[in-house]
Amino acid sequence: MIYLSHFSFPDIEQEYSFIMALKRTCYDTVYPFQILSRHGLRMLDFEPITILYGGNGSGKTTALNVIAEKLKLERDTACNRSNFFEDYTRMCDFEVQEKIPKISRIVTSDDVFDFILNLRELNEGIDRKREDLFEEYLENKYSHFQMKSLDDYEQLKKICMARSKTQSKYVRNNLADNVREHSNGESAFLYFTEKIRENGLYLLDEPENSLSPQRQQELMKFLEDSARFFGCQFIISTHSPFLLAMRGAKIYDMDEEVVDVKRWTELGGIRAYYEFFKKNEAQF
Repeated sequence: MIYLSHFSFPDIEQEYSFIMALKRTCYDTVYPFQILSRHGLRMLDFEPITILYGGNGSGKTTALNVIAEKLKLERDTACNRSNFFEDYTRMCDFEVQEKIPKISRIVTSDDVFDFILNLRELNEGIDRKREDLFEEYLENKYSHFQMKSLDDYEQLKKICMARSKTQSKYVRNNLADNVREHSNGESAFLYFTEKIRENGLYLLDEPENSLSPQRQQELMKFLEDSARFFGCQFIISTHSPFLLAMRGAKIYDMDEEVVDVKRWTELGGIRAYYEFFKKNEAQF
């Protein structure tokens, strides 16, 4: 499925006219101006899976944030903005092939990281409550409490429960089960499977972060199936060789002086992997 078909960015002349019109010298940066234009990026044409590949500073994350801002996509964490972000996005334009669904969103590394931290804090809170319940159980089990009024009824119920149940059953009855403890990679993968629904446009910024090679391959299959069978469109920034190898993906090489479309096997990072393993082939 293709929802977003084209997205255009201001060219060098448009940017220069805007910057000159400021007539100010108090700004250290005019970000996101002069980021994408320096690589000659004027327009992106999208397929069901489109990938932006490039090193740090190539502008791939900037491009995703600009697109998300222009389309007003949902997001969990704020992006890196500047005084000129809105000015820049106003100069951008786009065309759609189908109406962009409301569930569409951008998913960033910060979103995933915050999700992992929240899971940890939740589990730690439950663990602390469990320790409190262990102490409460022992106090109630051997208590000589006598009910003096109806206000003491709840305390009496706890004492009766403690005397009639084992410690583990007492704690389980008074405490919600722990959120399942996941590794960072499992939690990150869980986040993607929860956020990505059928029939949506999704911008993913380096989704391979926190994922092992095995998990990256699972994510690759999940994204391929979501695009092929469940009406999703993806625009992804990545360095992952597994994601770059996705079937039918259109790849923009943001490292080129003029951004160009390439096959994944032509990319500099992939060639570096290939040459390294080829050199050490005898060790496998």
